Amino acid sequence: MTTGIDVTVAPSGAGCVECDAEDGWWVHLRRCAACGHIGCCDDSLSKHATAHAEATGHPVIQSFEPGEDWFWDYSTSTLRTGPALAPPREHPVDQPAPGPAGRVPENWRELLG
Repeated sequence: MTTGIDVTVAPSGAGCVECDAEDGWWVHLRRCAACGHIGCCDDSLSKHATAHAEATGHPVIQSFEPGEDWFWDYSTSTLRTGPALAPPREHPVDQPAPGPAGRVPENWRELLG
């Protein structure tokens, strides 16, 4: 295992764990490279991916957006490369961003300020 990355762990689901539990919504999704937790990005209202990293000490996330494969290392505040993680490597392509469908308010841009 590369530090902070476990390639054998599948993602926790197709959406942000906490937003789904709260019937919330997100802008983009991020995947914890250590445990597979899916959280929302820092452009989202709740910033669950960063909150997860801070709570667990898991330093590396990967984008969970279709067509993106970049990693972010919170411990160094830098983009980095990394190995292919266990599939799926992105949320379903028919899930919109922001998402999920049906829960994003019409005034979402205003809410983000």
